[in-house]
Amino acid sequence: MAFEEHRTHLLRVGYRITGSLADAEDAVQEAWLRWNARGAEVRDERAWLTTVVGRVCLDRLRSAAVRRERYVGPWLPEPLITTPDDDGPLATVVRDESVRMAAMVVLERLSPPQRVAFVLHDALDMPFAAIADVLGCTEATARQHAARARRVVADNAPPPPVRADHQALLARFADAMARGDLDALVAVLHPDAVLVNDSDGRVRAARREVVGADKVARLLLGLMARYGSDALLAGRMLLVNGELGMFVPAANEMPESVTVAAVRDGRIVALYGVLNPEKLGTLRQTPDP
Repeated sequence: MAFEEHRTHLLRVGYRITGSLADAEDAVQEAWLRWNARGAEVRDERAWLTTVVGRVCLDRLRSAAVRRERYVGPWLPEPLITTPDDDGPLATVVRDESVRMAAMVVLERLSPPQRVAFVLHDALDMPFAAIADVLGCTEATARQHAARARRVVADNAPPPPVRADHQALLARFADAMARGDLDALVAVLHPDAVLVNDSDGRVRAARREVVGADKVARLLLGLMARYGSDALLAGRMLLVNGELGMFVPAANEMPESVTVAAVRDGRIVALYGVLNPEKLGTLRQTPDP
């Protein structure tokens, strides 16, 4: 079926625009329904379907902005959890470095039109005339949205780390945690390190960003003291949005979580922890994370 050839592409587009797998899947389903009704009239299937998904996701972004005003604490994109031998649609989606958690977090700084314009043009090379049609604006305005978004992304997105370097850094981080060594932990963290927890108030977690290597390190060691080292050190490596992350199971009143580290200048510059149970759906679907 022709539509199936484009499903993974459309899922990637939807996820990059919304940061939500559920919203992306809904947008793809809506595109299928519209294509099923008008498919015979469509000449360029990929472009037409991408436009439909872009419009649906733009509406989702605008409504999400209202929902997030009621969200408790920071909001992070839904983590996409896969296994190395996975060959399903999600595994294909996360092979694109543009869906790294750090890259997705930067997109949250953009307005809905900027985000749509950036994803459709810079990631997919869609012409601005088509993007203007999606946004309901002039072509010149669509260009401005993309240009502003490009500057934000260029100024804030850390480069993707080398896998071996990333793994070695996470090993040093885990070792410092295991030994409760404050100095070693601070040395692994970038001076501007930030800890961001997404819980929506559903489980116990920091509801504000923690900034600074010393503050982040002290908070992490404080959690070790509160929950016990065995609970935190029971964590296991897994792939989150295509890069190494950590899964920590629930234990001793500590909620389960998925955490990803962003790296800059050879140190951890951000720790993104997702604890909201509603955002851990792909974790439930992954065998033995």
